[in-house]
Amino acid sequence: MVRSLWSAATGMKAQQINVDTIANNLANVNTTGYKTETNEFKSLLYQTLQTKTTTANGEQKPISAQVGLGVRNSSITSRFTQGSMLESSNAFAFAISGDGFFGVRNADGGTYYTRNGNFNMSIGADGMTLTDCDGNPVLSAEGEPIVLDGDIIASRITVDADGTLMYPDDDNVPQPLDFKIGLWQFQNPEGLNKVGDTMYSVTAASGAAINENDNDNVAKSSVYQGYLEGSNVQVADEMVNLIVAQRAYEMNSKAITTTDSMMQVANQLKS
Repeated sequence: MVRSLWSAATGMKAQQINVDTIANNLANVNTTGYKTETNEFKSLLYQTLQTKTTTANGEQKPISAQVGLGVRNSSITSRFTQGSMLESSNAFAFAISGDGFFGVRNADGGTYYTRNGNFNMSIGADGMTLTDCDGNPVLSAEGEPIVLDGDIIASRITVDADGTLMYPDDDNVPQPLDFKIGLWQFQNPEGLNKVGDTMYSVTAASGAAINENDNDNVAKSSVYQGYLEGSNVQVADEMVNLIVAQRAYEMNSKAITTTDSMMQVANQLKS
């Protein structure tokens, strides 16, 4: 009966992490570029209760007698399905259609990747720099910050579908500038490391970042100016998952109380 106590306790712990994940999804239902996360479970080691045979002549049993020792969370996987395109009044709001990620240079000098394209122009001594909401420079297709001449009027800048920045000439005809917003893909995006703020860093599991501008073997993503990609959280699905997790937690709790009652009965037995 001690096995049932341990197994039910692992079930309660696993379902608590499941509820934590669902709650995080619901909390980020309006977070730009957020990708929903799901729990994956796996069973623990199995204990053999009987030997290979139970007969006097040593015949092999067709079915073994084993009992499991509980469950644990094996992974929490991000689902990189496309989010809804939401119109934005920000002229430097960009949504990605496809598998690409924007590149951002963080304060520590590292490169991080995100689907959150809510950018702005930051004015500095060198000119105007395209940055995210935290002031981190957005990277071009060459992997460098996008810094524009200070004489350019930011409100007149447009961006075409492949991320090229355009500026009108004297005849008001948009002409390409020397910058293109960088887009990167990964062989296994689920292997990216989450660092917060809907940003991810490269790991061995994700593989190296693939620059769409330099690689013709990947499907090109499209950039839409004036739109943001909403989260792909499905509230109805999350609420159903929350109810299922709650019921599973309650059933494991009931298993513990039942085992406790059975142990009390065993302890009260008299010869």
